[in-house]
Order: sequence, then structure tokens, then C-alpha cells
Amino acid sequence: MKNYIILLSILSLSACKKALDLSPESSISDANYWKTADQFDAFVTGVHTQFRSDNVYFLFLGELRSDIFGTDPGSSTAFTGEATQGLENAWNQTLTLDNPVVSNFGGFYYNINQINLLINKIYSTTVLTSADKNYYLGIAYGLRAFYYFQMVRSWGDVVIQTDPVTNIDVSSLAKAASPASDVMLLIKEDIDSSETNFGTDYSFMNTKSFWSKPATLMLKAEVYLWTAHRDGGTADAAIAENALTDIQANVSALSLLSDYEDIFSTTNRGNDEVIFASRYLLNEATQSFISTYFVPQTGLIANYYDSVENRQFNTSTDNWGGLLRAPVLISTFRKFDDADTRKWVSIQAAYTLSGTEYTIAGCFAGKYSGEQSSSVRYYTNDFIIYRYADLLLLLAEAKVMLGESPATEINQVRARAFGSAYDASVNGYPNQAIDSDPYEAILQERLYEFILEGKRWYDLRRMGDDYVFEHTSVLSSESYKLLWPIDRSSLTNNSALVQTTGYASF
Repeated sequence: MKNYIILLSILSLSACKKALDLSPESSISDANYWKTADQFDAFVTGVHTQFRSDNVYFLFLGELRSDIFGTDPGSSTAFTGEATQGLENAWNQTLTLDNPVVSNFGGFYYNINQINLLINKIYSTTVLTSADKNYYLGIAYGLRAFYYFQMVRSWGDVVIQTDPVTNIDVSSLAKAASPASDVMLLIKEDIDSSETNFGTDYSFMNTKSFWSKPATLMLKAEVYLWTAHRDGGTADAAIAENALTDIQANVSALSLLSDYEDIFSTTNRGNDEVIFASRYLLNEATQSFISTYFVPQTGLIANYYDSVENRQFNTSTDNWGGLLRAPVLISTFRKFDDADTRKWVSIQAAYTLSGTEYTIAGCFAGKYSGEQSSSVRYYTNDFIIYRYADLLLLLAEAKVMLGESPATEINQVRARAFGSAYDASVNGYPNQAIDSDPYEAILQERLYEFILEGKRWYDLRRMGDDYVFEHTSVLSSESYKLLWPIDRSSLTNNSALVQTTGYASF
């Protein structure tokens, strides 16, 4: 099994295709491919390359509709004057089939079909060793389950496609969505298949930038906690707990880093806290979605001040070079305790200055600051899907459901966040006021810990509808908005699709 550090794809992995992205494209015919182990290696690499391209929609679906982003009162634009260009429909909960923010199911069906093709070819090949077959099947089933879990939490009923489609015409694309319950059943079956194929192999490939058994177990915990909060109860919570403690027992190198900022450093990739992350590298791939949506233009931010450093922003070191379509709310910034180091790593606040008095003007994402090269900022931070703090807080949640104390896990995360300022009698669980409701305590901790990592909306949804109504602008009288609408193009291209209940169709 070859470990490719640089993610290159032999296959053309463009996500800009019509309908449900069911047809794989390749400049190499299927008949001439799959002849060597190297070709399988390259294809697996290509699947991860496409996964990396999908990170923008993992972030959008997992966070954009939550209580993190928005233009502050009195303005329809970012504080720098940049237009939100439709993203406001997410946090304002005004999504429609013509303003869906995320179209074509995120383009996820393209890589799902690549994965289906990979699974099919692995079962029929004789060029791979048994160990490589099993490891690749562990990857493939785990990734497919991840994609379907993204979709079932976002749209509910979605089309299930598990066979590779190589030659299709437009008429064959008319396929109805399956009930969410069937999708969830497929997800759990794929997780079981992934676990079985990985066996006792908990190893990481390519500095944790490839899917692994620990990633599958993290997904398993998320999935079973989702169903535990619905009809699975303590039985599913126990399965989630066992998945997480399985990782702890068998992957001894995982731990919290002492410095929160180091988790995301471009010089500390695949560190001891990371379980699975998409890799970005200078001169290879950058997080283009950060500069496209989440940070301001350099010339505009230079008009503001950093009150912590008591200085005006400048065009050389504050060369964000982006477009601030999704500003972070000032109220989000103010939720954090000033002694919480996560506040200053995750969010950059900007101020106006009158005399000696600073007044906050707005905020934007600071977690992914990238690196400087030849006076240009490149967004090359890895995008982390799972890490050890996530394991701890999911474990805390499972424990609450099982009537156990979540104190150990919550306090490990809080102690790291506050560093030398940590006072267990003040900051520790159960000594904060919010700790009287352990679910609210976990939700708050997850907000502070994972802001800008695509988890907040899903966290609220997992805990239950009432948490969404409490923390976002979704009204209880409009509960259909818990799901996303299907865009007009998808409804047109697949005549068997039906619009998400509650949203207008044609």
C-alpha cells in the first residue's frame, strides 16, 4: 500500500456536473484501469482529493444556519461593506428552491459514485493483497457513510445509490428519494462494514489525511448519538460510548494539545489531537472557501483596529485578501470569556478608534490564518473533521444520556481552553451556571471549541428541535426549516424528486 502525501487524482474529479452527479468521468477508460495496485492507490487518493473539495459544503451545511454568522443589526452587509450575496438566506432561515445556498446536494453524489465504483472494483480484483483490500474497503464504506450522514441530517429523505453508474442517459436519472429511516439504516450498515474490514487495524495513513478506523468510530459515535436523542435511547448512547472508548483504548497517541492554537498550525499537521483532516499544502491546494467567504478584503480591514494589540490593521501583515460574505456576529464573539484562549484564536474582532476609545465594528473568522509566502497569505491550514476534543465532548454527551458524570471529559477541554487561568471552582464542571443543564453545557463547550469547524448546526439538530428553536432564528411554528430545500435544478433534472416538505416547489 503506497502512502501518497500529495493528493493527486488520476481521474477527473470535477463536482460541476448535472443531476445527481452519478456518472464518473475519466480520461482513462474503465477497461484499461484497475490493472495494478498503484492504480487502486491513485484512485483512493483521488477520492480523498474530492472529499477535500467538498469541505466548503461540509462547513456550510454544518454551521451556516446556526447562531454564529450574520450581519449585525442595522446593516445588510458585513461591517466592511462587503455584500453577503445570498448567504444571508442561511442564517436568516429564508432558504428557497431558488435561493438554497447549497445546491445539487452539495455535489456529494459524484464522490459517492466514485466510492461505489471503488467498492465494486475491490471486490472483483486480484491485484491487491488481502490486507490492502480490507483497508480500502474500510475507507470506502466509512466515507460513504459520512456523505450520507451529511445528507440525511440536511435534507432528510435522499436518493440512495450504492451501485456504480458508468453509462447513463437523462431518463435513467429519475430516481426517487428513500425515506430518512432507510438512509440511516444504510449509514449504520456501512459503518459496520467499515469496522469489519478495518479489523484490528487502527493505523493512520498519510499523517491522518486519509480515512481510518478511528474516523469510522468517531462517525459511529455521532450517528448513534443522533439516533439516541430520537428513538434509540440509552441503547444507542451505549453504542456511541463504546465506540469512543474503543478509540481511547487502542490509539494511545491521541491527546489534547496544551496550546489550542497549535491544533491548526500549518507547521504541526497531523498532530496528536487530530484523528482525521483534509490536507492543504502550499503550491498544492488551499482553503479557497476561507478567502471566498469568511475573511475581508485587505484594503477594507486596513481601516480598522485591533484593540488587543492596540494597533491599526495594515496591508502587509493583515493581508487577508478575501471577501467577507459570512461575518461572525459580535454577539458570538462576546459569548466567550476573555480568559478563554479559544476566543482569540477563532475570531478576529475589528474596532473603530475615536480618541482613545475603541468601539467594536464587527468580527470575522480567525482560526484559519494560513501562512505567508512572498508577502502573500495562503490558506493552507488543514480542515479537521475529527479530533480528540470532539471525542471527549461526544463521550461527555453519551455519559449524560447514560446517567454518568461528564465532568472528566468537559473539564479536560475547559482546562486546556483557560490554561493557567483555569480555576476548577469557577470554570470547571459543574460550577458554571450553565452546568445546571448538562446538555446546554456540552452545547456551549462545543460552540467554543469547534466554531468554524462545521459542527454547530448539526450539534443543535442532534440534541433536538427545541435546541434549534432556542439558539437560532428558526421558529417552532416553522419546524420544516430544520431541513434544507431542494434546489430547482435538482428537481428539474430528476423528475422523481419531491421538494422537502414545507418548502415551495415549482
